[in-house]
Amino acid sequence: MATEIKAPTFPESVAEGSVAAWHKKPGDSVERDELIVEIETDKVVLEVLAPEAGVLAEVLAEEGETVESEQVLGSIGEGSGDKPQAQGNDKADAKAEKKDDAKVEKPAGGGKQHEVKAPTFPESIQEGTVASWSKQVGEAVKRDEVLAEIETDKVVLEVVAPADGALAEIKAEEGSQVTSEQVLAIFAEGAGGEASTSADAEPAASADDGASDEKVGDKILAPAARKLVAEHDLDVSKIEGTGKGGRILKEDVQRAVKEGSASKSAKASGGGAAKAAAAAPAVEGERPEKRVPMSRLRQTIAKRLVQAQQTAAMLTTYNEVDMGAVMDLRAQYKDTFVKTHDVKLGFMGFFVKAASEALKRFPDVNASIDGTDIVYHGYQDIGVAVSTDRGLVVPVLRDTDSMKIADVEKGIVDFGKRARDGKLGIDEMQGGTFTITNGGIFGSLMSTPIINPPQTAILGMHKIQERPMAVNGKVEIRPMMYLAVSYDHRMIDGKDAVQFLVTIKELLEDPARLLLDI
Repeated sequence: MATEIKAPTFPESVAEGSVAAWHKKPGDSVERDELIVEIETDKVVLEVLAPEAGVLAEVLAEEGETVESEQVLGSIGEGSGDKPQAQGNDKADAKAEKKDDAKVEKPAGGGKQHEVKAPTFPESIQEGTVASWSKQVGEAVKRDEVLAEIETDKVVLEVVAPADGALAEIKAEEGSQVTSEQVLAIFAEGAGGEASTSADAEPAASADDGASDEKVGDKILAPAARKLVAEHDLDVSKIEGTGKGGRILKEDVQRAVKEGSASKSAKASGGGAAKAAAAAPAVEGERPEKRVPMSRLRQTIAKRLVQAQQTAAMLTTYNEVDMGAVMDLRAQYKDTFVKTHDVKLGFMGFFVKAASEALKRFPDVNASIDGTDIVYHGYQDIGVAVSTDRGLVVPVLRDTDSMKIADVEKGIVDFGKRARDGKLGIDEMQGGTFTITNGGIFGSLMSTPIINPPQTAILGMHKIQERPMAVNGKVEIRPMMYLAVSYDHRMIDGKDAVQFLVTIKELLEDPARLLLDI
């Protein structure tokens, strides 16, 4: 008797999903609670497990199809599926068998083959991009050695080798988008130099081998090749394809770009245009340009910044703080502080503690907006902007009100190091209630920071600059810093924003207030 495989019960806010990937084919043996299929919704990817052991009898919802909550996706029958594809009961099975046999025939060293899959992405991440392959087909690797890096809009995830051996086939080229647990490559245990021979002999068996090819005229383009053609504005008819059936691969486009043999010729546009072209002065020397795709992190940063400006009624208020007291305190205790806590005493610890105290006094600044609701947070989780080569990330210090200045400094040093190494986790960059950014380390004297949604305010620190100031009726040279607070006027009134910034100023100019809570 067949057992139905049903889609999970979707959350109330999710109306439908799509079949992301089947991990089994009709005829394959399955064990109870083994992963069979993944359903992708607009928020999460849901896993469907086998309700019983048996053989996958049929698939009723193919990959890419839209399904509803608890819809029947397929069925499991009784029996064993040890050799389902040898029986040829189905055209799709026969085709899959032929493809699998071709892989087995590859001289991959005679070892066991594994599917190399993308990591399981967190719920908030739907897809990633293959940033780079550290190893090529046929290149010997050790167990747990990094094979590839997957870049998401928040972190870079590493894919490691499951055993000693070599890559037999790469299914997802650099730059291609992948989903959670998608198969990236085939890995052969004990394989080495001979695997590359097979790869060279079969150039068509690459990541471009898929159902998303596109036909342009009489030419067939692989997905990666199509992307390069669009980027370089090439004439497809001038590119010679080396893939199966004359299919144009990524390598063919790269070769055409290097040789300059597929550029679109300029069309004649009349005598006036010709004269204008003739009159244009000749430019001597090389004028190199380089076009690279925007990283997913940079795309996310751009999207969030534009979203903040489009959705928030953003306004900025400024003030200046005399940093003399804090600088004197640092100079007096810096050596003792390092010996006691094994970390340098910086400025950020004072700012985080001052901001924590000010946030307690002005809860509106510590709140966030969720649709038409205001969420007041009874804690202070402060994000600290960290600049990396890949872009800006904002790891979060939790419960800063209960942290000591030494704990803050240690946390920031740790965040900075791991951010530059790409080792920060998703959970460490989510859930902040307020953000501090320091443009002063790069020499910025004044700027207007942009709010980090759904937060309602952000504090901008700047360069300490000596300036003449009137102190008790006399002109003195003082170390001054401009401070800026950008805030969402939908939530925070100007009076509260100004008083919040003045509170930070007062606490920094008289650090004893932080200890006395006044």
